[in-house]
Amino acid sequence: MGKRERPGNGIEVTLTRRNATYTFSFIHTHETMNTPFLWDNFFSRTKQESLTELLRRVPIFESLTKRELRHIEHILHRRTYEEGEFVFREGDTGLGMYIIESGEVSIISGSAESEVTRLSNGEFFGEMALLTEQPRSAGAMAVKGTKVFGFFQPDLFSLMETHPHIGVSVVMKLARILVERLYRAALENNKLRERIQNEPSV
Repeated sequence: MGKRERPGNGIEVTLTRRNATYTFSFIHTHETMNTPFLWDNFFSRTKQESLTELLRRVPIFESLTKRELRHIEHILHRRTYEEGEFVFREGDTGLGMYIIESGEVSIISGSAESEVTRLSNGEFFGEMALLTEQPRSAGAMAVKGTKVFGFFQPDLFSLMETHPHIGVSVVMKLARILVERLYRAALENNKLRERIQNEPSV
């Protein structure tokens, strides 16, 4: 599985398993850039929501039908973490994404393990590991007793083989998120470069 940036503002994603290779190309438009769910992660879950309703709140699954979501439900992995236990550490090889059923998870970064953000019921993290095997850029630690659902790379590969239309939908959503993040990172880098260039020399 790999990805590479394309000329302009786009990305190409290649998924390879056994003898099958899938390549998807995506180029962002103003329409995709103005879609807030591609960047923000604020999907809270009420106690009354079913797992199907929880999954529908996650951007990569939101366009799936109820029947398709049930296919996802059947391949999720439930995990329980105690307070202070790491879901994964910064630098670990990415295996997949996690959706919080209950509890809280702190996303931490750096040798001092500074908290970047804190996530709770219905929120998700680690989704980029479905597309790339790069080391985790931050760690994730349970703040208290926490239950999560894991969706891993082999699950995505299985979908590509057994239910291609579902797998393609998930990959397209993931790639759009990745394109958006690359685009915003490029904008921030350009702003920083301009600020440095405009600073008066001493």
